[in-house]
Amino acid sequence: MRRREMMSGKPKPKTQRARNARPRRSTQAKNKNSAKSLVLYTTALVVLFLAIFMINRAMNDHQDAKRYDDPPSIVNQPVIGSEQAKVTLIEFGDYKCPSCKQWSERIYPQLKAQYIDSGQAKLAFINTLFHGEESRLGALAGEAVLAQNKEAFWEFNEAMFAAQPDYESAWLTEQKIKEVADSLPTRIDAQKLMDDVANGTTSSQVDLDTSLVNKYRINQTPTLIINGTVVKNPFDINEIKSIIDQNLGD
Repeated sequence: MRRREMMSGKPKPKTQRARNARPRRSTQAKNKNSAKSLVLYTTALVVLFLAIFMINRAMNDHQDAKRYDDPPSIVNQPVIGSEQAKVTLIEFGDYKCPSCKQWSERIYPQLKAQYIDSGQAKLAFINTLFHGEESRLGALAGEAVLAQNKEAFWEFNEAMFAAQPDYESAWLTEQKIKEVADSLPTRIDAQKLMDDVANGTTSSQVDLDTSLVNKYRINQTPTLIINGTVVKNPFDINEIKSIIDQNLGD
């Protein structure tokens, strides 16, 4: 501004400069108001979406647990516990599933000690192939162990989850299966096991498990069903015990 005034030789009156400055202040004020309105609008949207989320969550928490009148058959499935047990737990699991590893190490021992070993409940395991070929390889191996020795299956089941690394990798191989089989307290024919896995001898049983997964629309592992009732949170030991105790009291 000063440069232009010096070149013209006729400085602009202060009143004129003041008038020229007013529009700029007005524009700045409008911009500030617009920015403030945007912030308020955005905050209102966030609060609204948060409220909707909390309402939906509360509604889901209070929904009745899903229940099947015709729960999955456990015929020819690996089962631990008394055949006469009043409560049947069914785990849909996958040896490649990190959450299944956590369930096997944290929840299963508590249920085994309190309900399975006491004869009040039994547990069946159904292969759920959510991680491709490695999942199928592990399932074939588990079924082959079961065919040899039912007791050895549960040792194999625990050992396979224990062998799962704490990071995602291609670890479930035939070599790993042999290592796990060789480590079992109950001796099995490891060579027969590896031949059965290589030849897909137990494919029909694995396919039966997959048909149950599809029939009951299992979409996550682990999924736990107790006497037909689907547990909403398989890691909520209190919820699990509540369902078991309710069925024991019937």
